Amino acid sequence: MTELFGPAIDRDSSDSIKWKRYADRDIIPMWVADMDFQVPQEIRDAIKRRIDHGVLGYGSDSADWRQSIVEHCKYHYRWEVQPAWIVPTPGVVKGLNIARALSAQRGKSAGITTLPVYPHLRFHSPILEFADRGFNTLLDNGVWKLDLDDMQANITADVGVMLFCNPHNPIGKVYDREELLALADVCEKQDLLICSDEIHCDLILNGKQHIPIASLSPEISRRTITLMAPSKTFNIAGLDAAFAIIEDPDLRQRYAKLQYGLVGHVNILGTVAAAAAFQTGEPWRQDLIAYLRENQRIIAERVGTIAGMSMIPSEATFLAWINISELQLDNAPKFFEANGVGFSPGSDFGDENYVRLNFGCQRDLLVKALDRMELAVRNHRRF
Repeated sequence: MTELFGPAIDRDSSDSIKWKRYADRDIIPMWVADMDFQVPQEIRDAIKRRIDHGVLGYGSDSADWRQSIVEHCKYHYRWEVQPAWIVPTPGVVKGLNIARALSAQRGKSAGITTLPVYPHLRFHSPILEFADRGFNTLLDNGVWKLDLDDMQANITADVGVMLFCNPHNPIGKVYDREELLALADVCEKQDLLICSDEIHCDLILNGKQHIPIASLSPEISRRTITLMAPSKTFNIAGLDAAFAIIEDPDLRQRYAKLQYGLVGHVNILGTVAAAAAFQTGEPWRQDLIAYLRENQRIIAERVGTIAGMSMIPSEATFLAWINISELQLDNAPKFFEANGVGFSPGSDFGDENYVRLNFGCQRDLLVKALDRMELAVRNHRRF
């Protein structure tokens, strides 16, 4: 397995935004959710075959990709999806903004989301005259829980869409059926559109079952836009290939119409790669999960020995959410950068008491970053 995820590929001189941030500085980039692993060979082969065709003009909808999505949802989530429900979309972030625009078409100028959360569920394109509100996710005896009372208190007449993240980035929570039903009940009573970002659903580390919120009932499905992609799982985010699953035909038509005018279509190499990922990538995915699980075990073990830091192991994703509040740092990102590690600041997600660490990397690099982190904290506490 180790040979699949190493040795490290030199990304320093590539076009990687992850590595370019700290170009010419001795800082290990552990921030943006972009793994350092090579794409599975089967996906690279599929892309090469398409390139070798020699003509790269406008592509059409891919029947192979649609069918692979249908089979993937049935096998992994026990969710019966019809091919017609699928709208290929060039990225989950774009899908979130389309959902906001759909809400605005209904005369609703605000959305609501969980906090802390992936920044694009909190913030949107300035082109949209839209407000994003948040409600709390609480830590109760080591378990993250939605504060639905706080949610209802923050739903005003202008709120039209619930922007949900499951598995939940950055906390790594996988919501169970009862939690999803309770959330959906609030959305139904308040007549909210649900836009569910489920991009990390194939990276569950603790064996739990991912449950798409739209799969709970036909009533919930009819008000839901489910956004998924193989991009995080198979490290093909740069190919801009995602998809929305929308059962309601009117909602689907309006989504597709807005998408065409705002963001266009998925590119042809993206659809080829995405289809190959679902059709051939399962053995690699299983090996990846085992590798990430061990990476997370190492992080949790090391963090547990560092006074002033703590974490709840993620149930999913390749992201660790580390509590640094006891360190009382004036500027946590700059502190860790000065000590050779670049994390995502918790303030980006709505909680400055944390940093987010991307452990989708080779193990020796992870250990090197943890060594730097531990030394930095110990030297800080010494003074």
